[in-house]
Amino acid sequence: MQKNVTASDVAKYLGMSQSTVSRVFTPGANVSEETRKKVLIAAKELGYRPNALARSLITKKSNIIGIVMGDIKNPFYPDVLSKFSRELNRNGYQLLFVNAQQDHIHSDDVHQFIEYNVEGVVVTDTNLTSSVLTYFKDNNLPVVMFNRYNENLTFHAVVCDNVDGGYQIGKYLVDKGHYRLAFISGSPYISTSLEREKGFRKALEESGYNLITENGDYTYEGAYRAALRLLKSVYPPDAIFCANDIMALGAIDAAKEIGLRIPEDVSIVGFDGIDQASWSAYSLTTWKQPVNQMIETTIDLLLRAIEQNEHNGPFLYKSIKGTLVERKSVMNRKS
Repeated sequence: MQKNVTASDVAKYLGMSQSTVSRVFTPGANVSEETRKKVLIAAKELGYRPNALARSLITKKSNIIGIVMGDIKNPFYPDVLSKFSRELNRNGYQLLFVNAQQDHIHSDDVHQFIEYNVEGVVVTDTNLTSSVLTYFKDNNLPVVMFNRYNENLTFHAVVCDNVDGGYQIGKYLVDKGHYRLAFISGSPYISTSLEREKGFRKALEESGYNLITENGDYTYEGAYRAALRLLKSVYPPDAIFCANDIMALGAIDAAKEIGLRIPEDVSIVGFDGIDQASWSAYSLTTWKQPVNQMIETTIDLLLRAIEQNEHNGPFLYKSIKGTLVERKSVMNRKS
């Protein structure tokens, strides 16, 4: 059985101290470029792989960031997870992923973060229970909420400007000549859906139009059923704004199922900017979230909180504007 190669073996091979070898594999450590190259070449030749957990016991730094995510069925979030992983790796950190099974995170969901000594946490599309809030506070874990926030601003938060997005979509549809407008909301009490509806409603009220609402629970299936209820009603809408793209795809399929044409019979708009929105079967007009900028801002806030040992605020709220992506799912009824 082959013996595991250690940092000590690499040090003996090169005739240098073990601490020098260890510094090469410690992000941010001070070491010359010449020494770094020598150690990396020797490590490759000898088959040395640094033990991250052992190193964390010595340095008291794990270089691990935890991320909690709930809705992995929505293509928006796996894409976000992949981008977070790449950006964190670029900054010398690894990612520990936890999938929360419900809309609310409980302490049982995040106990791994303490076991692995994570240095900070990103929370995406789920709500924090009071027990988890206390859990993070008691363990002095910096937290940044991504695409979600709580009213008390208990942690840093980075979001798309959802109110502005909803408002701009409302103005866009009214300018295109629509007047019977509906909104398919996401999960009840979720900040993203509430704010998108708030902006949309404001734009319609300014034009003297009422808003019809249905709940789609942020799922394809929920929006499919909600769209059928709307489109089979006595006064069906001529345009539907869905609080995310995956619901908009469900609404489009529901409309087609009952023989309606998109956009001639009903216009449909989404929110997020997932790749599937551009597929020719949907060609969905949507509000694209500035995901890359949101992720960069989230990581900047989190790493700054880690480096400066900031756990108790003041907490920052960063709202970043998105952009409209026009495709073929909206009809210009004024032309």
